[in-house]
Amino acid sequence: MSQAHAHQDSIEPVSFRLFDQDFQTFTRRLGDSYARWGFAVISDHGLPQDRIDAAIDQMKRFFALPEDAKLKYKLPLAGQRGYTPFGVETAKGARHYDLKEFWHVGRDLPPGHRFRDHMADNVWPDAELPEFRAAVHWLYGALDTMGLKVLEAIAAYLDLPRHFFDDKVDVGNSILRLLHYPPVPKDGPHIRAGAHEDINVITLLLGAEEAGLEVKDHDGRWIAINPPAGSLVCNIGDMLQRLCNHRLPSTTHRVVNPAPERRGFARYSTPFFLHFNSDYRIETLPNCVDATHPDRYPEPITADDYLKERLREIKLA
Repeated sequence: MSQAHAHQDSIEPVSFRLFDQDFQTFTRRLGDSYARWGFAVISDHGLPQDRIDAAIDQMKRFFALPEDAKLKYKLPLAGQRGYTPFGVETAKGARHYDLKEFWHVGRDLPPGHRFRDHMADNVWPDAELPEFRAAVHWLYGALDTMGLKVLEAIAAYLDLPRHFFDDKVDVGNSILRLLHYPPVPKDGPHIRAGAHEDINVITLLLGAEEAGLEVKDHDGRWIAINPPAGSLVCNIGDMLQRLCNHRLPSTTHRVVNPAPERRGFARYSTPFFLHFNSDYRIETLPNCVDATHPDRYPEPITADDYLKERLREIKLA
């Protein structure tokens, strides 16, 4: 690694316009950012801002509801659909829970689908917010489609067929999380999101402009990610890191509490956790194994088994 590369302290945005104009350059820039950071910032993503704003507005309205109204949508099965209240999710190995509450939307499956035993129906706050379902449903679909395009570039970067991932994520257990980090009144042991890696394949995040997101660099320093307004932050998750034998790293990241002058402000974001189909066997790609990079994961595991194992660790299963 060159000295310049070693001390680069910010992630250069990659314009999504290149996807159609010059796919090879898009792939190289995106892939190099992932190989270096585990994260990439995508500008000019083309998702209509007014529709993103409409979904975020509905999200803010939901979190502003009285506690008892929100708790009606807390399901007995922890965490994968509907509302998860404040003070539940705890980063792996952490003593203190995260300062956040959230709402989960998952994939709609047709009756009789083979995954319906573990992918529940969505719940919607139609009584309180009649526009919530349509606005948020649109955002799920838009990020799901965008994720497929990002995976095309990742496949090409890993010397796989461009559409390698299409049939491996098309009914994946992907989750849109609507996240509310309330204002932080004072110093304390809890932070907005403890240091963690994402479990899934890739994560696409809108709403990272409010400061706080940090990634851990190779040398253990925390680097703030401050993307230009309206851009999409996208990172590699543990499932993909495992599949490609760490050629693309799943980087530790966190959301720290705001500076004193921003403490009165809430933070909202909408990560989309893109998952493999539940029965996909995560088995190290042969072209990512060689004499200097032996296979770290000789035992394959299905995506669903891996997910369940990890959700238990963070108190969401």
